[in-house]
This record gives sequence, structure tokens and C-alpha cells, in this order.
Amino acid sequence: MKKRIIAIILTVFCLFFQSLSSHGFAFRYQKYQVKELPYQYDSLEPYIDEETMILHHDKHYQTYVNNLNTALDKHPELYEYSLADLLKDTDSLPKDISDAVINNGGGVYNHEFFFDIMTPKKTNLSGNLKSAITRDFGSLDNFKSEFSKAALSVFGSGWAWLVSDSDGKLSIITTKNQDNPISLNLKPIIGIDVWEHAYYLKYKNERSKYIDNWFNLINWDKALTNYSENPK
Repeated sequence: MKKRIIAIILTVFCLFFQSLSSHGFAFRYQKYQVKELPYQYDSLEPYIDEETMILHHDKHYQTYVNNLNTALDKHPELYEYSLADLLKDTDSLPKDISDAVINNGGGVYNHEFFFDIMTPKKTNLSGNLKSAITRDFGSLDNFKSEFSKAALSVFGSGWAWLVSDSDGKLSIITTKNQDNPISLNLKPIIGIDVWEHAYYLKYKNERSKYIDNWFNLINWDKALTNYSENPK
């Protein structure tokens, strides 16, 4: 009888331990998920149309998330790291998934940043970001002009960014495909997607018109937070 009781206790203990381990594994290696937009699909009209936002968020961004998880499934221990940490140290990525993480992880990071830096609400440049833009570009108008030139200069697909270095100095850079500033040890403050899927349904080949209208959507409050979080 005692042996039977001990056997039952051991069995229950083993099942309980396996359950904890299973839940611990799932929690520890939680896969990336698509984040909801911070506004409705049609909220950015008339500057970005609803159909574009559905395609951009539900198809393109979703695909990057799926492909990133597929790559990381081959090395699930990498789920322990934040996406930013993975992209900041791409040289340390396993060779067999390095390109996939750079391309798809970059796609996830860039799109989440892009969706968050837009808002249907009216916001204004303010605070130390306003001072920094005046210091480094002369005026907001000069910044917009330089930023537009950079976004227009991207050949094919890519991004234009307002970035800050560790001293708080601002500059404008472009990246190809899904490359991003954090891989260059720079802090993104504002970023515009100039892949054709971001604007072609509405603007066709008129990228310049898309860029000009996009300035109406910048969430300057979020940009200020991005800049203020940068160590000086």
C-alpha cells in the first residue's frame, strides 16, 4: 500500500513538474506577436488611406512577424532577448538565421516604430527636441526640407530617419530595405517608410507628395519622448 501511495505521489509530482516546465518554456520563449495600431485604419485619412493601412499592417507587417518567429524557432534561446538587443548586435547572430533576423526583425522593429510615430491628432514640436532641431537644422522648415530630400533620395525601398547620437546631436540618415538606426548605434526619433507599399495605392509614383503630406501625421509628442529617452 505504501509503495502504491508513493508511486501515485511521484506520478502526480512528475506531472506537476512537467506542467510547470511547459508553462515556463512558453513564457520564457514567447514568440513575437502583431501589435494593434494605436488608432483606427481610417484615422490617418486623407493623408494615408484605410486600404493602405490595412495592407501595410495586416499583410506586410504580419509577414515580417511570422518570418521572424520562423527564424528564431531554429534558435529559441534568442527569444530571451529583446528585438532591439538582437538588432544592435547582429554580428553575434547565428549564421544560419542572421539575414532572416536582420531583414524580418528589422521589418518588425521599423514598422512598429513607424505606426507609433504617426497620429491622427494634432501635435506640435516642443521641448528639448524643438531646441535641438533649431540648433542642428536652423529651423523646423529647414529640417523638413532636408528630411524630404533624404526620403526622396532613397533608391528603391528603404527609410529616412531623424536620429540622435549619444550626445543628443541630431542628424538625418537613410537606410535600405529594413535596416535601421539602432544597428548603427543611433537612436531613431522619427522615421518614414518609403517602400512603395506604404503609399502607392494612394499616391502612385508621387513619393514627394506622400512625404509632404506625411508631415501632417507626425506624433511630435512621441518624437519628444523618443529624444528625451536618449542619454545625453
